[in-house]
Amino acid sequence: MTTSASSGSDASLPEIAVVGFAHAPHVPETFGTTNGVEMLVPCFQQLYAELGITKADIDFWCSGSSDFLAGRAFSFISAIDAIGAVPPINESHVEMDAAWALYEAWVKLRSGQAQTALVYGFGKSSAGTLRQVLTMQLDPYLVAPLWPDAVSIAGLQARAGLDSGRWTEQDMAAVAGGDLGAPYVADPLRAHDIAPITDGAAAIVLAVGDRARELCERPAWITGIAHNIDAQALGGRDLTRSPSTTKAAAAATGGNTSFDVAELHAPFSHQQLILAEAIGLSADTRINPSGGALAANPMFAAGLERIGNAAKAIMSGSANRTLAHATSGPALQQNLVAVMEVQ
Repeated sequence: MTTSASSGSDASLPEIAVVGFAHAPHVPETFGTTNGVEMLVPCFQQLYAELGITKADIDFWCSGSSDFLAGRAFSFISAIDAIGAVPPINESHVEMDAAWALYEAWVKLRSGQAQTALVYGFGKSSAGTLRQVLTMQLDPYLVAPLWPDAVSIAGLQARAGLDSGRWTEQDMAAVAGGDLGAPYVADPLRAHDIAPITDGAAAIVLAVGDRARELCERPAWITGIAHNIDAQALGGRDLTRSPSTTKAAAAATGGNTSFDVAELHAPFSHQQLILAEAIGLSADTRINPSGGALAANPMFAAGLERIGNAAKAIMSGSANRTLAHATSGPALQQNLVAVMEVQ
């Protein structure tokens, strides 16, 4: 069973574009609080400076983070210190990767309730035992009490693909640029197959129509965006495939899977293989020129960074049509796909 939300182009609704993107340095550990303020402030300052705006020019904020990861209740409220509570503004939050905060902001702008939005996400993965914290997203009755960590779950997925002949260890190593002689961390996963623990934050500014054109010489127009969810139960789906990604991609792309660049949120090497097939990417598409999550995986910001990097390729003039993907939940349970183009 799956659920989904999607939208393509509609001439009667506002056009929305990414006009700015910034992210904090990707580091294994940062000092300071777990509410992301120290990481977010430089991101916001960079965006304001590049776009020539102030916080008063933003109509809506939406953030993505996790109280479980931060180890505190309502950590997203504390993070607002990075922006400032004055002047008062409409604000919202999602308890997952900020790519879904961007979806919420997109809906807000699409409905005509705002002209600009600031979307951001943050995660201080080094503050606790990340791989055990992610166990909390599993089935609370049958799976979570066993406390399988995130890498072990991904190892089960990778093993299922190997045993069924869907991919080989050579295929996985080719994605990560790894060495098959390296020791296993969680058989069949080696260190190069696993995203590193990364502290980080990212922020994106969205704008509507003519306002986007005022703020950016070459906006990255969102021409399709969709998200879809597979069953939470690991035994209730084929872990070697991602039907939710296929459905989200079909809704977002309209069947046109020709892209200059695709930024895929794959925290494990074999997941990139699953995603590329699920979307139907051609061999001509450059996948993860930014390095992807295998280079840096700031929790609750990595998916937003995929959108930001795909948009940046358009804004810089190095691509005309790009795709961005974000995932959340165990073994690619929830997936979001966005398409951006130049006009």
